[in-house]
Amino acid sequence: MAEFVEADNAEAIIARIETKSRKIESLLKQYKHVEALKTALEGSPPKTRDERCKSANWIVVHRAIMAIKDIDGMLNALDAEYYDILMKYLYRGLSTGDRPTCDQCLKIHEKLTERAGLGCILRCLTDTINTV
Repeated sequence: MAEFVEADNAEAIIARIETKSRKIESLLKQYKHVEALKTALEGSPPKTRDERCKSANWIVVHRAIMAIKDIDGMLNALDAEYYDILMKYLYRGLSTGDRPTCDQCLKIHEKLTERAGLGCILRCLTDTINTV
C-alpha cells in the first residue's frame, strides 16, 4: 500500500509540481510534446490525499495532454509504464465537461485503448487508492 504524505507536506509537493510545470513549459516551447507529457506523468499521482496537490498536478498534465497533436506518434514514443497513469488523467479530463479537453481525451483514449487493451481501463477504474 502506498504511503501518503500528510497535508503539512503538501506545500513541498506543490513546490515540486511548480518546478515540474516550468520544465514542461520549456519543453512545450521547444515542441517536445512527448517529453513534456512524460515529465508531467512522472511521479504521478502525487502520494497525497490533498486535493490542492492533485489539482496542481492535473493542471500540469492537462497542459501536456492538450499540446499533443500526433497521438500515434506520442504513443509510439511513450513507454508502456505510462499507459495506466495516462488513462487515469484522461478520465479526469473527461470529468471536467470542458469540450476541448473532452475531445482531446477521447481521441487519446481511443488510441490508448487500442494500444494498451481493456486491462488498462480496468486497472484505472479499480485503483481507488492512487487517484488523480
